Amino acid sequence: MSYGFKIIVEGDYALFTRPDTKVERTSFEAPTVSALEGLIKSVYWKPAIRIIIDKIIVFNPIKFINIRRNEVKSKISLSAVKSQMKGIGNAEIYTDDDRSQRAGMILKDVRYGVEFHFELTGIRSEHSDECEEKHYNIFLRRLKNGQCFRQPCLGCREFSVKKIELVEDFDLSEISEELKGDIDLGYMLYGMRFKDGGVPINNDWENPKFSDKADAVYYHPHMIDGVIDIAKYREGIIC
Repeated sequence: MSYGFKIIVEGDYALFTRPDTKVERTSFEAPTVSALEGLIKSVYWKPAIRIIIDKIIVFNPIKFINIRRNEVKSKISLSAVKSQMKGIGNAEIYTDDDRSQRAGMILKDVRYGVEFHFELTGIRSEHSDECEEKHYNIFLRRLKNGQCFRQPCLGCREFSVKKIELVEDFDLSEISEELKGDIDLGYMLYGMRFKDGGVPINNDWENPKFSDKADAVYYHPHMIDGVIDIAKYREGIIC
């Protein structure tokens, strides 16, 4: 039995930030794999499963728009969060004192098809009924009912997904004529590769401890007639 899904995602705006333009943000022409993984995890996720993107279909013409928006300049440090968890200090940022206005070149009127599946990670819950079929049925029900535990977004939290639709197959005739042919998307962020490789560093699956150290992984995709075949590039990604 196949435990994969096909969904269509729509939104008014999207921002998949290029790593080299974080100050004045500029979006990639197409979604990054890690951004779509995060979107899907907003619908359903458990430590026991790993989301794997197999194919991305870009339906609408690629359109950019320039905007200016307020952003917070600083990040809350991990040490501050740990201290607050111990009841020492406060992990706070006052936005009125730490706000700056920045430009951004974002995508508008986006519509994507996403083909994905999931695999078990080896982490088990306290329940003994942990299996692929259980997670598949939960995933299927939540996608059919439009359920999510947080608002899915397209790259940045303020660019919410307008619609997620579960489909049997994609109608490739709906792909814009502007996207026909071979479009070189250049080097794009694929995701983060953690040092532990998904295996507990203490070798204890009952009480696992994982490393938080990771390297960015990049790949060089081509969009052929609006379709990015992620599975084809997965073995040749560049770290």
